Amino acid sequence: MNSDQHPAVEIDHVSYTYPASGLDAQPVSALQDISFKVDEKTKLGVLGPNGGGKSTLIKLILGIIVPNQGKVKVFGLSPTKARAQGLVGYLPQRIESDLDWPISVEQVVAFGRISKLKPWQRLGKNDLQSIQHAMELVDVLDLANRHIGSLSGGQLQRVMIARAIAGNPKLLVLDEPTVGVDIAGQQRFGKMIETLQSELGLTVIVVTHDMRAIAAMADRIACLSRSLHFHDAPQGLTPGVLAQVFAHDVAGVFGDIHIDAHRADECEDPSHTIRSGCGCDEHDCSDQGENK
Repeated sequence: MNSDQHPAVEIDHVSYTYPASGLDAQPVSALQDISFKVDEKTKLGVLGPNGGGKSTLIKLILGIIVPNQGKVKVFGLSPTKARAQGLVGYLPQRIESDLDWPISVEQVVAFGRISKLKPWQRLGKNDLQSIQHAMELVDVLDLANRHIGSLSGGQLQRVMIARAIAGNPKLLVLDEPTVGVDIAGQQRFGKMIETLQSELGLTVIVVTHDMRAIAAMADRIACLSRSLHFHDAPQGLTPGVLAQVFAHDVAGVFGDIHIDAHRADECEDPSHTIRSGCGCDEHDCSDQGENK
């Protein structure tokens, strides 16, 4: 990133507490003094448990809420201004639209473009080209005339991503995009996000509780559970980085731990021989079948 450029996202000493609701309720601290930057054209995975503050972080980046303390900037702007300028695309975890509406896939994707227009403006040639291109990138162009309610879950998700990118955003925020998706599906989804980033020059933030989804889609990772641990891995997610993530995840159970992680084919410890066919350490393996 050049010195005269702003980061895609900058979170500076941000805290957020939800106010008390109900007679005996207490305020709920969701985020405590978190800071990190996301450079343009990188893919950040935010990993954390339910209730760890992931949804709050998304709301702050989208400008839905403002922090109690600290600052949030998106391309150097307030989140609300960045969204108003069409710089941010968003895929929610749950699609709240009424799928019974008599509306086609192409019309749904067009909403992502219409949101950038003034009330008196109509879609022009460039708008229609952007809508078509968005559908092509996520492989739903052949579904353009289908009723939105007739789609499978995977098809609907791709349509909503097309809607999110139809406005040509610079930042794409994905909230739990692979919930209920198997490993092969996560890998396909990760390749699609990689294609979108390459084609459109996107910055991508993936928020999830699933480490497999992070491994498939991100090259940088942050662990969030009210406070934040940031791991910058521009060379990609290495075993060492994932081990640090795991250490944070289990620290609440075992206390601070140290993990030395590396690829199996780079291991110099003869006691760590990998049993062919099962993928586990030979001295720990309980598989007494044929794969020995």
